[in-house]
Amino acid sequence: MKEAVVVVDMVYDFVYGILQTDRAQKIIPPIQSLIKAARESGNEVVYVGDAHLPTDPELEVFGEHAMKGTPEAETIKELQPQEGDHVLEKRTYSAFFETGLDLLLRRLNVDSIVITGLHTHICCRHTAADAFHKGYGLTIASDCVEALTDEDHNSGLEYIKTIYNAKSLTSGEIIESWATGSKVKI
Repeated sequence: MKEAVVVVDMVYDFVYGILQTDRAQKIIPPIQSLIKAARESGNEVVYVGDAHLPTDPELEVFGEHAMKGTPEAETIKELQPQEGDHVLEKRTYSAFFETGLDLLLRRLNVDSIVITGLHTHICCRHTAADAFHKGYGLTIASDCVEALTDEDHNSGLEYIKTIYNAKSLTSGEIIESWATGSKVKI
């Protein structure tokens, strides 16, 4: 069995567009390092980003953003998927809900995931919930997730650790565990 880095909502509208936050900029370099290390260590990299239809309920909360088929719903250029990576679209907060992620991970023999991306207290939190309920080991890469405020980020991290029994590690700690040939210890 192996691990997968799940990159959540690192799409143009979240990083540079209508829902942008300058806080997203600081997580790009550690995500780059983490996905590079994942590829080198034989772990999977899966991108799951918003690609909304006009009828999606989330639009009632956050307004129109990352609409399916638009450049705003594409992964940012700094984190472009490479050959062998997997790209899925989502229409709700969770990277698992009706995206095919669970089936993909099981077919790839993945039994634990490392969550990265935006926003810690919303999409990362809902992704963590579904991963937990589906029986995946769970790590949150603490320097690879971010939210609109410190309060949102910290409360999201704490909730994911406490309620979903997630390990909170930095990208460096995760990369080190892979370099020594071990899985992230959950």
